[in-house]
Amino acid sequence: MAQSKKELVKAALDNQAVDRVPVGFWFHFLPSPETADSLAEPANVEKNVAGHRAFYEKFQPDFVKIMTDGYFLYPHPALAAVRSAADFGRLQPLGAGNVWIRKQVELVKRLQSIFGAEVLSFYNVFAPARVLEWSLPAYTKTLLGDWIAADREAVKRGLAVLAEDIAALSRAVIAEGGAAGIYFSVQNIDDARVTKGVYAEVFAPGELAIQAAANAVSSYNILHICGYEGHHNDLSWYTGYPAKAINWAVQVEKLPLERGKELFGGRAVIGGFGNTKADLLYTGNEAVIKAAARSLLAKAGRTGVILGADCTVPGDIDLRHLEWVREAAAE
Repeated sequence: MAQSKKELVKAALDNQAVDRVPVGFWFHFLPSPETADSLAEPANVEKNVAGHRAFYEKFQPDFVKIMTDGYFLYPHPALAAVRSAADFGRLQPLGAGNVWIRKQVELVKRLQSIFGAEVLSFYNVFAPARVLEWSLPAYTKTLLGDWIAADREAVKRGLAVLAEDIAALSRAVIAEGGAAGIYFSVQNIDDARVTKGVYAEVFAPGELAIQAAANAVSSYNILHICGYEGHHNDLSWYTGYPAKAINWAVQVEKLPLERGKELFGGRAVIGGFGNTKADLLYTGNEAVIKAAARSLLAKAGRTGVILGADCTVPGDIDLRHLEWVREAAAE
């Protein structure tokens, strides 16, 4: 008997034999997901749900990455007044019962009622430093480096608070919402002062705490090392992170799937294609896209591999392009 889509994806994540190589692609359903506020504008939730439903019905994906459009912003009331590392270090957690967490659990439940019987879903969760990018009015690219230089311990305390709330969110969307796991987005800090050692001391503890919370309720959690808009990461900083599968920007980092699989100790890998409008997934014809998919699998193998993209693909992509990848992966 052929594997169901749930069995197929679990087998790929577990480095087991698959009937065909699964594929996974996703895009945003709100025009400005970083600034959209679904707590203030509930209509955003309906747009997000409608977008997921339409994508699921049209493409019939092998699994779904649930998009957190409308919930990028961390609605801590004290953030608006944060002007220094010391201010940041005085934050207190929102708590597991906060509306920001509860509304996201409700979103997952609604989406699970649409496709949860047929496919696995993975809820998008951002690392604390990434959440600050969108949520802190005073944020600049140098701010975290400046704060660490001024009061490293305060920064660690503030990040731990965000991590506690994001960990609570991660547990809840799995244990209560029904998601199979989280899709956890991390990224190197774009500041030369934040070295590997500084990152390990200041940022990694919270990120690892979030992963531990998710792993306590599911063994199927994905790590995404985000190279959106060409952001480069030193992938070696994350080789010890306890995720079932790894997704990174193959085209940005110039590290193909087969080499990444080695770097991450043989764990399952996701990706292979570029995600921009300049990349062949968006611009190519059927022959070109299928040839690219075959080439990726010829090099990476067919075990512990899910074909996908570096990151979110353009919302206006022709869904036939994604289907051509799936057809080639099933050959």
